[in-house]
Amino acid sequence: MYKVLKDLCGLVGPSGFEQDVQRYIKSEVEEKVASCEVDPLGNIIATIPATDASLPSILLAAHSDEIGFIVKKIEANGTLRFEQLGGFDNRTLLAQPVTIKGDDGYIQGVIGTLAVHYVKWDDPKRIASHRELYIDIGAASPEEVAQMGVRVGQPVSYGSELKLIGDAKQNRVVGKALDDRAGCAVLLELIEQFHQQADLVHGDIHFAFTVQEEVGLRGASVLSANLQPDFALAIDTTPTSDTDDVLMTGTRKLGAGPCIKITDKSLISHPLVTGLLEKVANEQAIPYQQEIFMGIGTDAGAIHMTHKGVSSGVVSIPSRYTHTPIEIVDLKDLDHTVDLVKHFILSSNELNGKSFLDT
Repeated sequence: MYKVLKDLCGLVGPSGFEQDVQRYIKSEVEEKVASCEVDPLGNIIATIPATDASLPSILLAAHSDEIGFIVKKIEANGTLRFEQLGGFDNRTLLAQPVTIKGDDGYIQGVIGTLAVHYVKWDDPKRIASHRELYIDIGAASPEEVAQMGVRVGQPVSYGSELKLIGDAKQNRVVGKALDDRAGCAVLLELIEQFHQQADLVHGDIHFAFTVQEEVGLRGASVLSANLQPDFALAIDTTPTSDTDDVLMTGTRKLGAGPCIKITDKSLISHPLVTGLLEKVANEQAIPYQQEIFMGIGTDAGAIHMTHKGVSSGVVSIPSRYTHTPIEIVDLKDLDHTVDLVKHFILSSNELNGKSFLDT
């Protein structure tokens, strides 16, 4: 899964500008599924039809967008002012490399910062707003910026490259956009496995690679009306709390298995869904963690309230330093996420005929 994840994370795809990511995903899946559609918002919906029509239909969603920026203004000295797309801590922005999707390809740049030699004339405790910062792409004028194919309205992502951290034994990777290209990689692996194992028994499976999650779960909010799934799972990342920082509680750990979400700020997971996830994890000896964290929301928060309501849950991939250019995930957690979701689907007959009152 590392190669696919590296390919996905290397693409520029902030919210609303996911085209490069969606093109890659579509090319990977369209020959392995019965249908692969792109809806008007940009969501990709790939469907593997039921091998047993009596079993529940399941929607799996992972968002393809990442936090990023958009070019807002070109200054007279050739630097670029920018606006944010998604949630940031401004403390992480200074001196970071960035990649701009220009007219003629990707352009590298950096977010500028004061040299340390100026600090004695500044307030080192002040946190600069992103509106005070600028991107330097090596241009000296607006004309040079234009010659590079850069203009107002173009998307920008962090410029960090996905790579293994530590040595190969650790099986951990660091880079930008793991939220939620890690979830996309899980869905791609699941599609591959169901494609290769055509004799598996399941209901309709809809794989949704959604857009604009980071700016309000927008893509996910239009999915269920057409698909009308019986159950839904979002596959996303969740911040760990295992680094002994002052705010950490040690309840979500890297490498300890996927988190089965109980609640976050956008969703109280349906007990039928969490119950079956925990049951199959125990039966299959898949390590897992329980997640109660009110600091985030996922696509399931939108999906469960659409159409007539969808019984929904979330499987979360633990991630350190989320929403920064140095997110870290453990590849073993991704493998276990694949196993957990796959066995949930293959055990979905246990959900037949059950409702909220049966929990």
